[in-house]
Amino acid sequence: MRIVIAGGHGQIALRLERLLSASGHRVAGLIRTPEQADDLVEAGAEPVELDLESAAVEAVEDVLAGADVAVFAAGAGPGSGVERKQSVDRDAAVLFADAAVRAGVPRLLQVSSMGADPEHQGDEVFDVYLRAKGEADAHVRSLAGLGWTILKPGMLTNDAGTGLVRLEASTGRGPVARDDVAAVLAELVDTPAAVGLTLELVGGSVPVTVAVKDIAGN
Repeated sequence: MRIVIAGGHGQIALRLERLLSASGHRVAGLIRTPEQADDLVEAGAEPVELDLESAAVEAVEDVLAGADVAVFAAGAGPGSGVERKQSVDRDAAVLFADAAVRAGVPRLLQVSSMGADPEHQGDEVFDVYLRAKGEADAHVRSLAGLGWTILKPGMLTNDAGTGLVRLEASTGRGPVARDDVAAVLAELVDTPAAVGLTLELVGGSVPVTVAVKDIAGN
């Protein structure tokens, strides 16, 4: 399959690119600057320079043309302020999803966040982040003709992945290694039956392949 990943130079995206390319998929990752390209090539992905904060929907549509799965894994990142929580975590996600519909992409995997809620209250940066993520998720769910899956990881860590997770509609809060988030996303890429599910993810005791198979079966 051809998979296009927004936020292609992110920590989860680079891990995912390695997994997908090793499985024989053709992977393209969107990057903001040419300096990021070598890391994607090393991960087995094609770097595509396109800034979702300034791109027109037509340009994103062109990149997504012919994709079997689109993955939104972009984020403003720690240290960014309120404006970029809205321009990346909300607006770029909305743009990417809209472009996926226009391009006829069958499926979208959206990396959200535990606690994301369009009705979340508060004016601190993290409050704005959770509200922005929630608004993006709500927009994705509203799109007709797009097979979406929304993944809401708990607190992300750089610990080595264990391959053991808890993946459910509601897990409660907890940490999860970025390695394991990428592994779950890779499994979801190959699981069309997960369409229409919003899933929370934390570390747990169930092997990734089993966890995805179980939740998709439900």
